[in-house]
Amino acid sequence: MMTCKMPIRILALVACGLLAACERPPVDSRQVGYRGVAMETNYHPATYKALEAKNQPPALVPSMGNTGPLATATYKNVKVLTDLTVPELTRVMLAMTAWVAPPDKSCGYCHAADMASDEIYQKVVARRMLQMVRNINSNWTGHVAGTGVTCYTCHRGQSVPSRVWYLEPGADRVPLLGDRAGQNSPARSVGLTSLPYDPFTAFLFKANDVKVGAATALPAGDRQSIKQAEWSYGLMMHVSDALGVNCTYCHNSRSFRDWDQSTPARAKAWYAIRMVRQLNNDYMAPLAPTLPAERKGPLGDSAKVNCATCHQGVFKPMFGQGGGSDYPELHERSHPPLLSPAVTAPPAVTAAMQTGGSAGAGAP
Repeated sequence: MMTCKMPIRILALVACGLLAACERPPVDSRQVGYRGVAMETNYHPATYKALEAKNQPPALVPSMGNTGPLATATYKNVKVLTDLTVPELTRVMLAMTAWVAPPDKSCGYCHAADMASDEIYQKVVARRMLQMVRNINSNWTGHVAGTGVTCYTCHRGQSVPSRVWYLEPGADRVPLLGDRAGQNSPARSVGLTSLPYDPFTAFLFKANDVKVGAATALPAGDRQSIKQAEWSYGLMMHVSDALGVNCTYCHNSRSFRDWDQSTPARAKAWYAIRMVRQLNNDYMAPLAPTLPAERKGPLGDSAKVNCATCHQGVFKPMFGQGGGSDYPELHERSHPPLLSPAVTAPPAVTAAMQTGGSAGAGAP
């Protein structure tokens, strides 16, 4: 009898293990597109409730008004927020302390005893991050719209955001197995699949096109290989995980590449890819010489951002609450843009959103 029961018990354990990876019902579905083409987003109530708890905005620092002398007339060495008055600058500093500084550091996380001193590297980094936030809120409304971002959007009360990435060392050769070609090593970044596990360098740092198939037939057309498609799918897996959505949040399931049948979210993603690419190249990567060794990656580079850095599992960071719209001080004002975005108004995407026309080969 024992010999008969043991295989049954083993099978039962295996079945339990497989089911443990599945979400138990019920599952809520929301239709996001045309009926009959499986354009829906699925949510598990328990998972969604946990995400809501993790994505609550911090307490709003009350406005102190905008009248009074400019901060530059009162404080020394103000280099970025030169257009703010003393009350406005005070509000931003109080908010940043809560958003970024460790509880035991407070103002001392960035400032030395001489508040004007630049001897603490965090102050130099904070300046650059303020420039970045203002650039996002003022020049990338194609993605962040009127909601905008603050330091808290990424940091969530931590000195270093929890979802950042570094350049991969590239040690892909495995004894007896050869070169893994940057893939076949299940990683969270691509949903534990065999897809290339570093889609960030290719698309969110370098300016490679996100493409799966050519628009015309070979041999005269644009050649796109299966390997290139796998890299693109790796990025899509990251986007899906970062936003907590499936493919049909942006794409129509009956024609994934057709912009005419895509949702407006795809156009926002188009802007997002280019925005993140600019942030990494113009703001994040240049900070490497300023950072100490313990704040760098294995190749000596600084931390960089991706979709998960802001979104952290939800389709809109903090479900659209507590963004830059609550802090007008974090928008550019009278002075010219600090850095001109690489792409401010792609005509193809604008046309697709306004008229429903095709976005063309330049779109991902």
